[in-house]
Amino acid sequence: MSLSRRGLLAATGAAGALAVSGGPASAAAHAHREGTEGHPETQHGHRRRVRTGFDRLAASGYAPLEGQRVGVITNPTGVTADVRHIVDVMHADERVDLIAVFGPEHGFRGTAQAGGSEGRYDDPATGLPVYDTYRKAGQQLADVFTASGVDTLVFDIQDVGARFYTYIWTLYDCMEAAALAGKRLVVLDRPNPVTGRAALGPVLDRAYASFIGREPIPQAHGMTVAELAGLFNREFLADRPVELETVLMSGWRRADFFDATGLPWVPPSPNMPTPETALVYAGTCLFEGTNLSEGRGTTRPFELLGGKDVDRRWAEAANALELPGVRFREAYFAPTFGKHQGKTIGGVQIHVHDRTVFDPVRTGVGLLVTAKRHCPGFLWQPEGWIDKLTGSARLRTMIDAGAGTDEVVGAWAPELRAFRAVRRRYLRY
Repeated sequence: MSLSRRGLLAATGAAGALAVSGGPASAAAHAHREGTEGHPETQHGHRRRVRTGFDRLAASGYAPLEGQRVGVITNPTGVTADVRHIVDVMHADERVDLIAVFGPEHGFRGTAQAGGSEGRYDDPATGLPVYDTYRKAGQQLADVFTASGVDTLVFDIQDVGARFYTYIWTLYDCMEAAALAGKRLVVLDRPNPVTGRAALGPVLDRAYASFIGREPIPQAHGMTVAELAGLFNREFLADRPVELETVLMSGWRRADFFDATGLPWVPPSPNMPTPETALVYAGTCLFEGTNLSEGRGTTRPFELLGGKDVDRRWAEAANALELPGVRFREAYFAPTFGKHQGKTIGGVQIHVHDRTVFDPVRTGVGLLVTAKRHCPGFLWQPEGWIDKLTGSARLRTMIDAGAGTDEVVGAWAPELRAFRAVRRRYLRY
């Protein structure tokens, strides 16, 4: 649907033009468009205020949803700047015909732990039917969309910038299923909380595809969900693309960390409590592929790592790598659930002291290399879990063969360069 047909420029008025698009645009063109609205600057210590895709959709009077029966794919992160949930806001607004909600992993209201969802129920607050998308894809998910009676699906979920965080694959699956069901999809953009400066890490080999990585993107993609939607539609779903519209943010810059946005942080999942967790997650989530604890069951998940009989030697070895922007402290903790539940174990706590140079993927690799050498009883989890996380068997086989951090990281440089060239075509900020 064209911008002119919906009359969005008139609808937004003084709020500025609503950036809605069905395809990629050059970064320069987008910078010019955003320049007409201006970026609220950080002055005198005040944070800039980013307007999310939902903020701009609402300011337009929900113009892209006019005359449509709407379903929203979201979770607790779908909130306004004053922390009202967008489903509650849209349900109360007569300009939106909201008839259904769709919940991802952890559920619409976020009550389920990793690997769980909330199932099918009626939302007590709104009375709306809530459908479960978790572990559904293709025709099965398309049938759910058809049964719901929606014409247009709206996606609004906060991502954290890592390939193995499942919400981007919920987006992918919903795009594919919406195309099968003949539905439109509108993606409301939110910030990448760890910046959109660079793509980092190995690119997935399709032979290792799973729900923590459907398509060949790198471990830290450096994109927003709207940018990813454009890439998915053109690069991976080109044989049957969805009718896609994206509502961009204003005020966000690629170098912004989450605390520069002025937006409220809502944990996207139970073990992602803070933006600092998201900062390290793209690297330390790799410890889910080992028998060491990744800090689940502690107050600092993915920042505390450890295992049985691990002592100060691991922290010493990790610090000797002199990884940029980070130091490691010898730490002891007892997880309340997950690996080593109820047992006091030793390990490290990650302390990022300069996030502008910190590389989470290199840090994760360095910690795996030193853990293999200095943590007694270190093992990879069964069923090739580390291979699914990294997107191939390469990291595991190289570390097992004694490769160092630089050698492992250097191994994926060619594929990462190739992805970065593709990525540039879909950057919108």
